[in-house]
Amino acid sequence: MRIAPLPRIGAPLLTLGASVFLVSAYNLSFWKTFVAATGGMRFDTVPVHAGAFLLLVLLFNAILTLFNFRFVIKPVLIALFLGASAASYFMNEYGVVIDASMVQNVFETDPREAHELLGWRMAQTVTVLGILPSLLVWHLPLAFRPVRRDLLLKTGTVAASLLAAAGLLLLLFKVLAPAVREHRELRFLLTPTNMFQATHSYLKRRWSVPVVIAPLGTDAAPGPKWTAAGARKRTVTVIVVGETARAMNFSLNGYARQTNPALARQAGLINFRNVSSCGTATAVSVPCVFSGLTRDDYSADRAGRQEGLLDVLKHAGFDVLWRDNNSGCKGVCDRVRFEDVSQPVPGDPLCNGEECFDERLLRGLPEMIRTAQKDLVVVLHQKGSHGPAYWKRYPPGFSRFEPVCRTNELERCSRESIVNAYDNSILYTDYFLARTLDLLRASAAQDSVDTAMLYFSDHGESLGENNLYLHGAPYIISPAEQRTVPMMLWLSDGFRQRFRFDRQCLAARSAQAFSHDNVFHSVLGLLNVSTAVYNPRLDLTHPCTRGN
Repeated sequence: MRIAPLPRIGAPLLTLGASVFLVSAYNLSFWKTFVAATGGMRFDTVPVHAGAFLLLVLLFNAILTLFNFRFVIKPVLIALFLGASAASYFMNEYGVVIDASMVQNVFETDPREAHELLGWRMAQTVTVLGILPSLLVWHLPLAFRPVRRDLLLKTGTVAASLLAAAGLLLLLFKVLAPAVREHRELRFLLTPTNMFQATHSYLKRRWSVPVVIAPLGTDAAPGPKWTAAGARKRTVTVIVVGETARAMNFSLNGYARQTNPALARQAGLINFRNVSSCGTATAVSVPCVFSGLTRDDYSADRAGRQEGLLDVLKHAGFDVLWRDNNSGCKGVCDRVRFEDVSQPVPGDPLCNGEECFDERLLRGLPEMIRTAQKDLVVVLHQKGSHGPAYWKRYPPGFSRFEPVCRTNELERCSRESIVNAYDNSILYTDYFLARTLDLLRASAAQDSVDTAMLYFSDHGESLGENNLYLHGAPYIISPAEQRTVPMMLWLSDGFRQRFRFDRQCLAARSAQAFSHDNVFHSVLGLLNVSTAVYNPRLDLTHPCTRGN
C-alpha cells in the first residue's frame, strides 16, 4: 500500500502551526499556574486566557520567522520539539521548573542517576510530542518564495506579529502585569523559552570569572568642618529608601488628596518636587543610586565590580547599617552590617501572617543611637507601596480611602479602588517618615547627637494611566509615573549649624530638577566627607553650604 505524499505548504504556515503547537502541547504546567494566577477557569477569565495564548503564539511566530529559511527551519523545529518534549515530561511528572540549577543537574548527573529518571512514560512522551512531530516536519514539503519576496514577507510577518502582540499586551496589561509579578515562576515554566534562559544562565555562571570588587574612595576621611565644629558630637544620618512611591501621589507635591498630613506638619522638612529615578525597577535603581555612577554611565556589571556609597562612608570611619523590610539590598550592602526585619514573628503587632509593616524598621533604633560608639549611618529599606497587593502594605487603621482593591487580580478591581489602596500605602509612608523624624528629633535632644534624614523612592508606579499598571517598563519608553519619585531632606538644628547649611537656600532649590545621580555626592556633601570621588557639581547641598 502506497502512502499518499504530504501536501506542499508555504513556509510561513509552518512557523505559525509550530508556534501554536509549542504553546499548547508543551506547556501544561505553565497554563495551570497561569490560570490559577488569573482567577481560575471562569467564564469571565476565558478572554484573558485566550488573549494570552494568542499573544504567546504571535511572539513565538515572530521568533521562528527569523529562522524560516531553507535548510534551517526544519532542524530548528526538530531540536525544539525534542528538547521541549523532554522538558515538558519532567515538569509534568516531577513538578520541577527549568532553571539554571536544573540545567546544572543535567550536565552533572552521572549515568546511574540519569538512568533512574528514564522510563516508559518518558519514552512515550518524547515519542508523541518529540519524535512524531519531528518526523512530520522532516518529511513535510515546503514552498519558499523567491529570495527578495521571501525577505519582504518575513519582515512583514515579524512586524505584524510583534505589533499585534503589543496591542494584545496593552489590552491585557492590567491582568498580566500582577500575575507575572506575583508568580515569577511562570518564566521558568514557559517552554521552550525556559530552556534557553536556563542554559544561558548556567553557562554564564559556569564560565564567569570571579568578580573582583574594585575599591572606591579609600581616601575618604572627615572633612575640615569636623575639626572646626567645636564640641565633638556624634552624628546619626538616616537614609530611607522608599519602594514604589511616585511623586504625583504626594500631597506635598500638589496631589489633591491629603496623603501627607503628618509630613506637612514637620518643621524644617525640605521636599524636592522634581526628581527622576535611575530606573523603573528596584533591581536597577537601588544599585544605581548607591554606585556613584550616573544613569547614563550605569550598568549592572560595572556597578557590581566596584564599591559604592556605603563602602566610601565606611572608609571615612562611619558605622554603617542596612535595615531591610524588602527583598534585600541588591548587593550594595554586602560589605556593611545588615539586618533583615521582614520576616513575620507570631504575636508581633507590627506583622501580619505574611509580612511586617515598615514601622518595624524603627524598632530598637533609639537604643542603637544612644549606645553607638561612632558616627552612624543607617539605611532603612521600606516595603513601601510595592504592588499589586497595595492593601497589604499598611495597617488597617490607615485605610482612609475606600473602597480598596483587596486582590492581586487587578482586572477584578475598579481603577478607583486600586488608587485608593495605593494612596493608603502612601499615607502610611507619610506616618512612617514622620515617626522617623520624631525619633531623630528626640535623639538629638536627649542623646546630644546631630541628626539628619534623607528620603527618596527607588522608582514610581503606573496606576492605570494608558492602561499601564505597576512598574518595570523600559526606561526609554517608561511613563513619568514610573520615573518621577519623591525626595525629602531634614536636618536637625545642630546638624545644620555644624556643617553650615543654609536652609533657605536649600528650600529655594526644592523645585529644581534633580535625580538619583545627585544622591551619592549629596550624602558625601552632607557629611563633609573628603574624597577624590566626590563631585560637588552633583551635590545638591553644595551651593547652600556656607564657606564653599
